[in-house]
Amino acid sequence: MKSIVLILLGLLLTVAFVAAQEEDRGRPPYQCPKNCGGGHTCHIKNNDCHCRKFGDINDIKLEFCRLNSWVDGSCGKTYTQWDIKIVNCGDCDLHEIYIGYDYSLRLRDSSSIWNIVRLPYGVLTLPSYQNSINAGASYTFGFIIEGTHKPNLDILYVRF
Repeated sequence: MKSIVLILLGLLLTVAFVAAQEEDRGRPPYQCPKNCGGGHTCHIKNNDCHCRKFGDINDIKLEFCRLNSWVDGSCGKTYTQWDIKIVNCGDCDLHEIYIGYDYSLRLRDSSSIWNIVRLPYGVLTLPSYQNSINAGASYTFGFIIEGTHKPNLDILYVRF
């Protein structure tokens, strides 16, 4: 009888833990005044917030550069190194950016991403030592992923 109670208690704790993780997964690490939602970028400039469709932003863009691909002889997997340049095309300094990613960003390992911070929720952001990107300037980060495909990255939030 004791073992059944312990098993049920263990299952209950597991379900509670998983539910808490799922609840947290939907909370972005930024606050958008207009709650732009999926498929849109929260764009804040001079404290004025607008929701724009992904790819419909003129003052910030991501440029992808595929540097190299190779096959790892020890495991037979193909890897590709990418540089991603965040380009500030606008006339104001960029102070905050969050970039969303999905399953297509399959890193080779945890050390295969640099110059960017990988947050929970499938989000990337600037590291603390890079607190802005000046108007007309850019910032580059990179990673090594499994496969040769271009990973899906979308700008979720920008604040100028």
